[in-house]
Amino acid sequence: MAKTARKTSTGTDQSNGQIQPKTARGEATRKAILSAAERVIGERGFNEASIGLITREAGVAQGTFYIYFKSKDEVFSELVLEMGRLVRRALSEATQNIENRLDAEKAGLTAFLEFIRAHPDLYRIIQEALFVDPEAYHAYYHTFAEGYRNGLESAVKAGQIKPGDADTRAWALMGISRSLGERAVIWGDKTPVEDVVETAHDLIVNGLKP
Repeated sequence: MAKTARKTSTGTDQSNGQIQPKTARGEATRKAILSAAERVIGERGFNEASIGLITREAGVAQGTFYIYFKSKDEVFSELVLEMGRLVRRALSEATQNIENRLDAEKAGLTAFLEFIRAHPDLYRIIQEALFVDPEAYHAYYHTFAEGYRNGLESAVKAGQIKPGDADTRAWALMGISRSLGERAVIWGDKTPVEDVVETAHDLIVNGLKP
C-alpha cells in the first residue's frame, strides 16, 4: 500500500521519508538552505562543512535545517540531484530548437561551460560526490549518458552523423565537457568560453586528421 503524505506542524508534507514544503515561504527557506549548502560545501569541502556553518550562511536557525533535511549527507545528495536537474534544463533550453546534431553539440557544450562557470561550487560538489556519495555520483553521470546515447542514436538514424558505438561516444563526449569544466573551475582557466568551444567542436567534428 502506498504511504499517505503526512502534514507536519511546520507546514511540510512528509512522504516516504522525503520532506516537501507546502507553502511558498517553506520552499523559499528550503532553497535558501540548499544555496547556502552549495556555497559552504563547495568552498570548504564536505568534511569541513557543518550544519552550523550552512544555517549561518542561510540566515536561519540551526533547528530549521532539520525541518527540511535529516542530515548533512542528505543535503549533499540533494545538491548532486539539483546539479543534474539544472544542467539538463540548461542544455535542453540551449538545444531545443536545433535540429542538426553537430550544431546541438556546439550549443550544448557552450551552455554547459557557461553553467559551470556560473556555479563553480556545485561543480566541485559533483567531483567530491565520488567519495562522499558514490551512488549519487554514478546516477548523475549514468543519467546523462543515457540521454546522450539516445540523442546520438537518433542522429545516426536521421543521417546527421555516421554510425558508431553510441554508448562509447556518449561517454567520450561527456569526458570532453567534464575535463574542460574541470580546467575552468578547478584550475581557474580564463579562456573565453567561445574560444574553448570553437576548438573543442572542431575536434569533435573533424578529429585530428590533417
